[in-house]
This record gives sequence, structure tokens and C-alpha cells, in this order.
Amino acid sequence: MPHALSRKYPGAGSQRIWQFIFPSKEPATDPQTGIIRRHHYHQDTVRKHVKQAASEAGIAKLCGPHTFRHSFATHLLEKGYDIRTVQELLDHSDVSTTERYLHVMNRGGLGVISPLDRR
Repeated sequence: MPHALSRKYPGAGSQRIWQFIFPSKEPATDPQTGIIRRHHYHQDTVRKHVKQAASEAGIAKLCGPHTFRHSFATHLLEKGYDIRTVQELLDHSDVSTTERYLHVMNRGGLGVISPLDRR
């Protein structure tokens, strides 16, 4: 649990929302409390594993965890989601950031798919 939250909500650390998706293999000493516990994978470790998986899959382009954000957002736009919805999901404060981030697909308003078009 981050800092004072463990004091404020003593039982929250055992709730699923606070569990790591990618726990580390080895336990480590918590720098704040000195308690030995399991932390999350370091971001460099995740990046290394994604790069290795891409290589094993025969993907020649550079690939990292951030690639999944781009893919997720691009697929949403291709499915007809509004760019403002994508902006909110990516937690961007300005829609221009989302547009640059996605290298916008230059389709304008005609790129939006109507539910009637899917039939």
C-alpha cells in the first residue's frame, strides 16, 4: 500500500485491487517499513519480456508495452469510437494529445462507423 494509505485503510492491502498483476519473482525489503514483501516487476523487466516475445513471434519492428496503448486506441477508433472517448480512456487532458499520440488516421468524420453500417 502506498505511504499513509496503509495506516488509513489497514485492511485494504489484502483486497484484490491492491494486488500486482505482475508480481516480482523475488521478495524485497520495503524501503519504508523494512518488511520483506513481494513487489511488482520493474518496468524494465516487463519491457524486456515484451521485446523478447515480439522477437519470438517474428515481429521485426520495435515493440514495447507502450505499443499496446497505441494498438488499443487505434482499434477503438477503427471500431467507430469517438476520439473523445479514446481520450478519456487514455487519460489525456487534451484531445490534441490523443490525436498526436495516435498519428490520427486522417479519415475525418467519414471514418466514424454507424451502428447501421455494421449490418
